[in-house]
Amino acid sequence: MKNIRIWLLAVVATAICGVIVLTLCTSCSKEAAERRRIQAIADSVWTYSQRHPEGFTLRIDSMTQPKRGIMVSYAATQGCHERSQLDSVVRHAMHHDGYVGGWPNGEDGRYYFDSSRLFAEDSLAAALNFARKNGQRSVYILSLQEDVPTDSTVARIVRYGALIVGSTGDYRPLSYCEPETQQWWGFDIDVLAEIAWRIGIRGCSFFKTTWPTLTADVMMDHSPIHLAIGGITITDARRQKMLMSEGYLANGKTILCRATDSLRFRTLADIDRPDVRVMVNPGGLNEQFAIQRLPHATLLRHERNEEIPALVAAGRADVMITEITEAPYYVRADSCLAAPLMDAPFTHGEIGVLMRKGQDDLLRLVNAAIRQMKADGTLRRLCEKYGLAYTYE
Repeated sequence: MKNIRIWLLAVVATAICGVIVLTLCTSCSKEAAERRRIQAIADSVWTYSQRHPEGFTLRIDSMTQPKRGIMVSYAATQGCHERSQLDSVVRHAMHHDGYVGGWPNGEDGRYYFDSSRLFAEDSLAAALNFARKNGQRSVYILSLQEDVPTDSTVARIVRYGALIVGSTGDYRPLSYCEPETQQWWGFDIDVLAEIAWRIGIRGCSFFKTTWPTLTADVMMDHSPIHLAIGGITITDARRQKMLMSEGYLANGKTILCRATDSLRFRTLADIDRPDVRVMVNPGGLNEQFAIQRLPHATLLRHERNEEIPALVAAGRADVMITEITEAPYYVRADSCLAAPLMDAPFTHGEIGVLMRKGQDDLLRLVNAAIRQMKADGTLRRLCEKYGLAYTYE
């Protein structure tokens, strides 16, 4: 009986040892398989980096580049720039989010690799918080191909919770604020919404400014305005004092007059006469144009730009100096009005976004969003919506 017990114990011990050995062998086999897989992926990533010296983001399970999202690197894999270090980056990515990024460092000439996390493009706040926790200086918006530094103007706007926008709200159909409801609408308001969405900002609030105070409101110390929009022409004078974006709408000076006078006013010389009453809103480029180009006309100033077309129609003035973006709206709205020189504007320019100096990171993102809107057809569709000419081909 004693011998049987000893034999049974030996059998059990042998079985247990067998299980342990099998488990260890299986574990070693799995680890070896994972190492081989990691090395194979790292080889592929390394080869990919040689073909993309400008940088890349890869989903390593499919070796494809995501088109949209906000990429943020993990702190755990910082400083990896050699092939021998790439295995650890791939291993981390496999056990976390499955993304590896590569980027050239212009300061030391090295090409770095990171395990990264991909956030949705409507999650800029979360991406910035993750970046700060991981000691990163910026996040990267894939669709715009632009960085957002964690200490930037855009990061502060996200932390505040809203983009504060200065606009006059008197310029149909670009930017108008309904007096009774305080609702804002117009082409520029739609452009603003697109820009904000594309750069990752989800809230906007408006600061109502005026043409005479626009520059001062944007430039004043501790101004609440992050940017201004709404029929603002790009000029050298404005660019000397402030920042202006790339243009997103062609513009030029023209006139509104009564339809019965459409044959009377065919040139500037026809308007530049003492018996012609020219009405403008004060403080803007329309007033400057009238002063410089119509010195002999009788100049009338009226504070509310949106009221001037009706005053011309009623005979209180003969001509309104306006823009080719504004004139068609009032001609369609009132059959008493005409814009006889629409096809031959007196000036040629573009409308852009205005902001104070020192916000270069915001300007870069705004410009990237404008370029994207031109490329994907959004800007053209908005022009068609408001009956405006699209001139970017």
